[in-house]
Amino acid sequence: MFTPKWKKEAKLLAKGALKFVHYKRDLLKPERVDEIISRRLDLLAATQAGARAQADEASKQLRAVCENALPHAKPLTWLEENVEVMFVAIVIALGLRAYYLQPFRIPTGSMMPTLNGIIGKKAPEASWPGLLTRIQQKLLRGRSYVRIVNDRDRTIRFIGDKNGRQMAALADYQWLHFFSRSQLQFVDSEPLTLPAPATQMMELGLATALQNARANGDVLKKGTVLCEGYVDSGDLVLVDKVSYHFRKPKRGEVFVFDTIDIRGIHQASGDQGAGSHYIKRLCGVPGDELSIASPNLFNHGRIVQEAGIQRVSQAQGAYAINPSGYGLADPRHPNARIVRPEDTLKLENHARPGMREYAALGDNTGNSLDSRYWGPVKEFNLVGPALISLWPITTGHWGLIR
Repeated sequence: MFTPKWKKEAKLLAKGALKFVHYKRDLLKPERVDEIISRRLDLLAATQAGARAQADEASKQLRAVCENALPHAKPLTWLEENVEVMFVAIVIALGLRAYYLQPFRIPTGSMMPTLNGIIGKKAPEASWPGLLTRIQQKLLRGRSYVRIVNDRDRTIRFIGDKNGRQMAALADYQWLHFFSRSQLQFVDSEPLTLPAPATQMMELGLATALQNARANGDVLKKGTVLCEGYVDSGDLVLVDKVSYHFRKPKRGEVFVFDTIDIRGIHQASGDQGAGSHYIKRLCGVPGDELSIASPNLFNHGRIVQEAGIQRVSQAQGAYAINPSGYGLADPRHPNARIVRPEDTLKLENHARPGMREYAALGDNTGNSLDSRYWGPVKEFNLVGPALISLWPITTGHWGLIR
């Protein structure tokens, strides 16, 4: 507090000279490094002795030797500086994604109304709002208006499903890890990329187009409207990948997990691939024994009381999407686990590391393939709790996820 200004400036200069040597040592000649260090020591000695005149002279000499140490080095242009800043930002972002926070796009409506999945609604082009309104809706709620017309005759490739039915070869995929798309495959041309997942494309008119093609010998006629309407983007959330390394997962929180080795998921909803992820509410932890008697979820015969689970059970407000609260699994579904009130899902607690079990249920229990159907999630599958909903910002979900 009472140190003279000249001493403070001298100490800052000495500190800056040391940083300069550390940062540029690979470019500096050895004799230059020795000279800078020598001048720095002279400055520190004069400062410590309280000799201001000597300190001022040492400061001038130290500045001069630093400024002339790299006579051939050119200052960065504005473009080089901006490229360097962008590169550092990308490296930091990749590091955060790999170790701390991972963005995740909600693909389906299984977590409504807590989180929105991708929603498609058929709407004729004549009813679309003006361009400025569409731009505003795109920015604020992620709504895109789409209309695709088949530009030539194509023969659709149909394949048999596990029940022997003939289905169009239509597959979902993630573009750049953020945007959900689907591809319709043909016998006589390259696949056609569609602007939404298969389920939403069917709602936008693709189902009718495929029916007509089936009636025309699998030929999709030129001029056929494949989709016409709008697609609302699923919520973009950040997943905390760190917390589960320091604490146990909590019953009632929303979490993300991968589908590796969860056979029931692959059997129930097709081959998900080794790297796909699901988001659900964590409704059971190791040692729990879950059962359902609508509208309640029970653990060892007692109603589960966590707030997030109770919102679904009570079906109040927006959660009236499920008027009967938690429901039993559809008994017609193969391998369903909880189809009667007396059925239970026991979660393994005493197992080797990574193999303890958790239960994942969707808040939209009437439209969710979850642990009621394909069983528990292993500990090694856990990614982390869903932390924040980033975008869109007008759906009422922006902010911390509960």
